[in-house]
Parts: sequence; structure tokens; C-alpha cells
Amino acid sequence: MARRRTKKRTHVAPIKAKTAAPITTGNGSARDPKSMVIRIGASEVGSSVSQLASDVRKVMEPGTASRLKERRANRLRDYVTMCGPLGVTQLLLFSRSESGNVNLRVAAAPRGPTLHFRVERYSLSKDVQRAQRHPKGGGKEYITPPLLVMNGFNLATDANAKVPKHLESLVTASFQSLFPPVNPQSAPLKSMKRVLLLNREQADGLQNSFVLNFRHYAITTKTAGISKALRRLSAADKLVHSKNTKRGALPNLGKLQDIADYMVGGEDGEGYVTDGATSGSEAETDAEVEVIDTTASRIQSRKLRADSASQGRDGGADTQAGSTETAVEKRAVKLIELGPRMKLRLVKVEEGMCQGQVMWHEHVHKSKVEIKELKERWEQRKRDKEARKQQQSENLKRKNAAKAESSKARDKDADASDTNDDDDDEDEDYMDMDDSD
Repeated sequence: MARRRTKKRTHVAPIKAKTAAPITTGNGSARDPKSMVIRIGASEVGSSVSQLASDVRKVMEPGTASRLKERRANRLRDYVTMCGPLGVTQLLLFSRSESGNVNLRVAAAPRGPTLHFRVERYSLSKDVQRAQRHPKGGGKEYITPPLLVMNGFNLATDANAKVPKHLESLVTASFQSLFPPVNPQSAPLKSMKRVLLLNREQADGLQNSFVLNFRHYAITTKTAGISKALRRLSAADKLVHSKNTKRGALPNLGKLQDIADYMVGGEDGEGYVTDGATSGSEAETDAEVEVIDTTASRIQSRKLRADSASQGRDGGADTQAGSTETAVEKRAVKLIELGPRMKLRLVKVEEGMCQGQVMWHEHVHKSKVEIKELKERWEQRKRDKEARKQQQSENLKRKNAAKAESSKARDKDADASDTNDDDDDEDEDYMDMDDSD
């Protein structure tokens, strides 16, 4: 028989189990936190809150379920059950009350705690970008998680403050667990593309409350110390040598006689100068940082490559010492807001996953005696719950044992009936043999 042909041109060979590639997740490591942004009552929250939830999903990318589809029949228990198999560590739940208030709950899966926020004001990403002259978005900013910057979180001096110190530490730890930690010494600068700013308001009338301002920005940099005309020429050079067919960013030099006319700026004389403080260059008002240029230089010609190698042999140690020097470039850092904006007021903190003992409430204040009674009541509820679970497990074991005994009894009866049928068949065979004799 002819051997069957194996298709190799259009079919990929199966990967063996030993050499299988690891499963890639949204972030760089499987231990990085994952989150789900959920609309509780998806058909009731309205279009604005639905768009706000989708904008927050973009903020949480890449470690979030960006294509999550909620159904009307889904309950919070369904999402909590799937947190374990999917590796989800945080849940952000948006809901709207009957009075029209928008609420946000930040819960740590699967056992809490849960932070209840009231969204007092919010602006969608499209509204923020519509108000900007040069909006930014839709690029590669969402490939890496944002940097988390928190300001003014720790203001309490002791546990007896109106907003206790341990509550501030809990809120800080809850927001820090939303994103993977960053090591400033080893993290590459190219991965820092976004910033999430959480600023706590410190007004005099807000001492009893915990109010946060939620802002989301994109980090942009540009070369500092050179004019805008030279930057446009540098960008045009990169655009010409790239595969991009867009030519709208190229400067129009058709009406000029010389490149000096473009650099000097015609009759005005505002041209290229290296000093940023002079009036002839563009004013730089952004923060300037020094960045090491790590791009490797490529030698296109083989002759130039051979010449550089010969110079290296002749130069000896001086050339090697010079090759280790790195170019330092000054760049101006600027933040462009991506949205959304939210003003969050912390209303309540619970121990469990959206149900449990209330640790702090903004409007309800209890005395020490009431707090002690409440703790005893919750302890009694836990004991009753454990007793019910134990009783249910015992009932389940008893039912399984009864089912096993009944199945064994049925098997014995079936074996006995089969044995009796075999004996009757043998007697009939003996009778048939006697009749034949």
C-alpha cells in the first residue's frame, strides 16, 4: 500500500508536549494581576455608564477582559466562580441605583475586601478628546500597563482620625494590586507609555470623606534644544525610509530656493539655533530628562565595514574605549490626557466580596459597644454557616452510601435471577435429550 502524503506546505506540524510553548497572557508574566470590569444590570445602567465601563477597560489593559460580554441572566456569583480558573484577582463593578447614582465597587477576588465608591462626576474619553486640539489615542499605548501615581493618600496620623490610618493603607494596597509592580532600575523606558493618576482632594470641607480624582494620561516625548523646523526634517527623513505611505507630514519646500530659507524662516529670521533660551528657537516649557540612546548604528556598505574594522585594529584600546561611550539625548516629557475622568467618593468598606462586615462607613458611625455586638453577630453567622455546611456534607455522604447499597442490592438480585434462568435452561436441555432417546 502506498504511503500517505503528509502536507507540509499548508499545514503546520503539531507541537510536541515537551516542547510546547508557554501560554501567553496579557501581561509579561502569569503572576501579574488580572481584572474584569463588569456592568451589574447591563441592560439597566444606560449607554453612558456602558461607555464609561468600556473606557475603564482600556485603562486596565492589557491585563483585563477587554471583550467581556455581560448577559441579563449573569449574577455576581457567576463572575466570582470564574475568577479562580481565569486567574482574575480584581473585580471592578459598575452599577446604577434607582435614584440615578452611579456606583463603582473595587473588590479583591475571591474573598475581598470591597471598596464602595460613588461616582459623583465623570467624563468619557470621547468628551475629553473632543475638547483637545491635538488628541492622542488608538496607538500602541495600551500594549503595556500604565504607571500608577497616587498623591495624598496617607494623611491620617492615627487610628482615631475621621478617616483612620488603616483605612488609607487598605485603599492604597487595593489600588496598587490593580497593576504589576515596576522596577525603575530595570524597566525599559519604551514600556512606560501611560500614567494613571489618583489624586486625593485635601479641601477643608472634605476631612470626613475620602474623595479621589481619577485621571488617565499618555506619555509623549520630543527632542529638546532644537527648532521645530529641524524636528520636522528629522521626522520626514524617518518617514521617507519607512514603509508608511502617508506623506502629509512632509514639509512643503516647493516655493523655497534654498534649504536655508526654510531653516532661517524667511524674512522673520526665526530659524534654527541650538540654544533653547534664545528667541530664535521654540520655547520648551516641558520637563526635560536625559535619555541614553540605545539604538545600534548600521553600516550599509561592505567597504565601510572593512574600513571600520581596520581602524579598530589600528586604534587598539583607544577605539575600544571610545566604542563604549553612549549618546545622551535630551527629551522633553509631556502628558496628554486620554480619559476618562472620574470623581470618586469612598462610601463604604466591606470585609468580604460585596457582602460581609462593614469596616467603615462615611455616613453611619457606631459606638464601641455597637461595634462589639456587630462582631459577635457576624461570628454567630459564621458558626451557623459552618454548621449548615457540615450538616449538608454529612447528608450528602449518607445519600451516597444509601445509593451505593441499593445499587449493590440490585446487582445481587440481577445475578441471582441470571443464575436461576441458567438452571432452567439446563433442565430443559436434559428433558429434550430424554425425549429424543
